[in-house]
Amino acid sequence: MKQITLIASTLLFLGVISCAHTKDKGPWQDLFNGKDLSGWTQKNGEAVYTVEDGAIVGKTVLNTPNSFLCTEDTYSDFILEYEVKVDSRLNSGVQVRSNSFPDYRNGRVHGYQVELDPSDRDWSGGIYDEARRGWLYSLDFNPDAKGSFKQDEWNHFRVECIGNNIKTWLNGVAVANLWDEKTSEGFIGLQVHSVGDDPEREGIEVRWKNIRIITESVEEYTKESDAPEVSRLVNKLTEKEKAGGWKLLFDGESTSGWRGAYMDAFPEKGWVIEEGAIAVVESGGGEAEHGGDIVTEEEFSDFDLQLEFKITRGANSGIKYYVTEKEDNNPGSAIGLEYQLLDDKNHPDAKKGNHEGSRTLASLYDLIKAENKRFRGIGKWNIARIKSSDNHVEHYLNGIKVLEYERSSEEYRKLVQESKYKKWEDFGEAEQGHILLQDHGNRVSFRSIKLKEL
Repeated sequence: MKQITLIASTLLFLGVISCAHTKDKGPWQDLFNGKDLSGWTQKNGEAVYTVEDGAIVGKTVLNTPNSFLCTEDTYSDFILEYEVKVDSRLNSGVQVRSNSFPDYRNGRVHGYQVELDPSDRDWSGGIYDEARRGWLYSLDFNPDAKGSFKQDEWNHFRVECIGNNIKTWLNGVAVANLWDEKTSEGFIGLQVHSVGDDPEREGIEVRWKNIRIITESVEEYTKESDAPEVSRLVNKLTEKEKAGGWKLLFDGESTSGWRGAYMDAFPEKGWVIEEGAIAVVESGGGEAEHGGDIVTEEEFSDFDLQLEFKITRGANSGIKYYVTEKEDNNPGSAIGLEYQLLDDKNHPDAKKGNHEGSRTLASLYDLIKAENKRFRGIGKWNIARIKSSDNHVEHYLNGIKVLEYERSSEEYRKLVQESKYKKWEDFGEAEQGHILLQDHGNRVSFRSIKLKEL
């Protein structure tokens, strides 16, 4: 009897241990078995992937493009966690919802990448669109998350992809919160970045371990994120944006909320609405000679303005702000501070201006040159952002800050006096004004125009 009781007790104990282990594992599935690369396949470059001490090790190889070790399965909605350690000399990342198609750049891996950035820039946990649109969520949107990456240590990442929302955490810190509807499903890939032909960079390592995923009842295991939200949804606002005071200035279908500059109504020619975008009709490059500029019916003081734009080859246009329409007998475009839109390579204005480069893309036209630009290219949608608060103004291009200045400062006024704007008293210093989209006679399109008053 004692023996039977002992056996029963032992079985009960083992059952409890087994249940505890199962409960600890919960809904997680391991993507890496810790022993070999079963379930993974390599794409694009020729970096070397091996398994050492329970980790996947990627090593750089000279003269080969970016390499990706990709899951054979694809995933839509999921929660992914992994740990990674990287050499300080190597940029890397993990692809999510990514793909490789023969008809897209000969099979080039493309899609969302959770950045691993050990450089001084410190953008680890940001979201990059590999081989497609570039940065979607840089840490310029969330500078408080910088410092979360730990060099020479294992770093823990968490990624939630649910519907159009992608969130990331690094070592418990919320980093990115992105809304985007470009891709809903794809594989997961471990990147070893190309290193060119420098022999000193051969054999640099990045390591991953404890790679696991949840794919069932995903919503039950999500976490709250306090990372600032960034939306790339076309002509839509998220619920959080609506609650936070954002409003669409263009609904994708009508000219509601806009009129012609110096006019009471919207221009009868020169502008069209097509495929959810409002566009300037090509008319030969003249400044406000065809349909003319358009302005918001409302005026704004402190604001955060974001929109997407697409330019054609050789195009010139601009986004103006603090436009008052008070100038008498002003020929051409209405006057205001201008976020320049320009094809820098093919338009002569790129080499003009009082200060070298001050008429290039994303610059404060004729006053301050934009730096550190990441332009996605002609015929592609790019994202402009202008933020103005208490006279401090910032310009962004595709999520990266390219310039900032202080309106009404002595330095600003000096720049004005050295520019074409010196003939207008108190240029750019109005307390409030309209937002303007410029007709410069070249085909330029705009969409997802949204603004939050600050």
